[in-house]
Formats: sequence, structure tokens, C-alpha cells
Amino acid sequence: MHTVELGGRSIPVGKIVCIGRNYAEHIKELGNKTPDKPVIFMKPATAIVASGGTIIIPAYSNDCHHEIELAVLIGKEARGVTPEEALAHVAGYAVALDLTLRDVQNVQKEKGLPWEIAKAFDTSCPLSAFVPAAEVADPQSLQLRLVVNGQVRQDGNTRDMMRTTAQLIAAVSAYFTLEEGDVLLTGTPAGVGRICSGDRLEAAIEQVGTLTVTVA
Repeated sequence: MHTVELGGRSIPVGKIVCIGRNYAEHIKELGNKTPDKPVIFMKPATAIVASGGTIIIPAYSNDCHHEIELAVLIGKEARGVTPEEALAHVAGYAVALDLTLRDVQNVQKEKGLPWEIAKAFDTSCPLSAFVPAAEVADPQSLQLRLVVNGQVRQDGNTRDMMRTTAQLIAAVSAYFTLEEGDVLLTGTPAGVGRICSGDRLEAAIEQVGTLTVTVA
């Protein structure tokens, strides 16, 4: 059973729902088309690695990329909720990294195949402890910053999301039920890049916290 921390409590994690292409500048840097609906994929709870842990890049990839994201912890069941109702279902927020095997993902996309082997491998979701939702004044006004080996790689703000946190929760809940303990990743700003063995990643989101991991 994989758990996350919220206010000193351990919460069992169900599924991790991820959103792709939610920041315009990130879409541009990868040369992707702007989607008319949220791009949704999943990671299993086995993808989680806590702050202080180690990322293990699978042997079948030579191009693993970092993506800093605001993570949302669902606190009560959300099914078919409206954006106006959505934030009432949030228990907390955390700092996350969505690690992507870009070379593997590109091959999968070319073949029209799912992305999971590029996105859902063990340690592909470094995740900080969660802070209670009440401690975050506005999830759409948070600075995200990722530093790799002392150099700033990503520096963005959640105000630049194409779809807000509330809109994402509502959209996902229209397809399937979000349950207590589920985690939602909300997309990454521009600046993604490759990580290699020995790298140290330090991620921070204001009002939310920090996350530090190294690459094996």
C-alpha cells in the first residue's frame, strides 16, 4: 500500500490521474497541437517516490525528462462535479514531478499506442508531503520552480494553466469517479529537459512546499 502524508496523517493512494498539455508554452516547446479537451493519462501508486528518495531511470530509455507540477489530493468522492463544486473535494496540495521517458513516448505516439510505459514506471512520480487545502489561498496563483544541479530549469506560475484546477477536477470526474486518496497532477510549464545519473532535483511551489530527489 502506497501512502502520502497530509498534516501528519498517512493517506492511502488510489490512482494518480495526470493532465498533459495544460500550459501553452510547454505545448509550443514540444511542438504539440493544442488540445480541445484535457489530455488525461494515469500512473499507478507504485510510481510514487517521496522527497529524499531516488529516481531510477529504466534501462529501456536514454532520454528521461523532468516536469514540475502542482499535485492535488482528493479528499472526498467527486463524480460529475461542476467547476464551482470541484475545490470542495480537495484535501491538499503538494509538489510533484511527472517524469517522462521522452524517447519511449515519441515511439509510442508514432505508433498510436498508449504512453504508460513512458510515464508510469516505478519512481516516475516524485511527490512531496501534502499541505491542507485551507493553507493555499489560491491554487491558480502559485509560483513553480525546478532547479537541477543548482541551475533553474523551470520557473512558471499556475495562473498560466489553460484549464484551472477546478476545471480539471470537473473534467476528469465526468469520465470516472475520483475517490478519497486519488492524486491529480495538473500539467507542467515550459522548460522541461533531460535528467541523468547523479543529478539532484529541487522543486518548490510557493505556499505548498519543496521536493528534493536524486537520480540513481
